[in-house]
This record gives sequence, C-alpha cells and structure tokens, in this order.
Amino acid sequence: MKHFWPIPVIAVASFFSAPAFAQKIVDPSVVAPQYREAAEKRRAEQIRQRGCAQKADAEKVLPRERTSFLLQCIEMADKK
Repeated sequence: MKHFWPIPVIAVASFFSAPAFAQKIVDPSVVAPQYREAAEKRRAEQIRQRGCAQKADAEKVLPRERTSFLLQCIEMADKK
C-alpha cells in the first residue's frame, strides 16, 4: 500500500502561503536617498499601470485583448 502523505502536505502549504504575484507600490520615503528619484519614477509608472488595469477591468476587456488595451492606455497616459 502506497502512502500519499505529500498531497495533504502540499494542500496545507498552498493554503497558508501568501499570494506573491502582485507587486507592491514602491514607497520612495523608505528607499535610500540616492535611489529616491528612481523610486518616484517607478511609483508613478506603477500607478499608471494600475489605473489602466482598473480601467480594463471596468470595461471588461477580454484576456486576449488585455495586453494591447493596456499598452494603448499607457501610451495615452504618457502623452498627457
């Protein structure tokens, strides 16, 4: 008789693990002073990307069209 104990262990481990696929927005105040300007630029880019992603969700863009929608939205945001 084979033992299948790894399956419950994997299930429990995946249940207690935190999702790690979303990036946190950079906080320039906690970054070293020499990297603060880059952190501010990254934060602005993350806010633009998040806004476009929310816009795509609100407009219910299909997954296959989402990338092109996001690229166009970010281009429009950069032009403003």
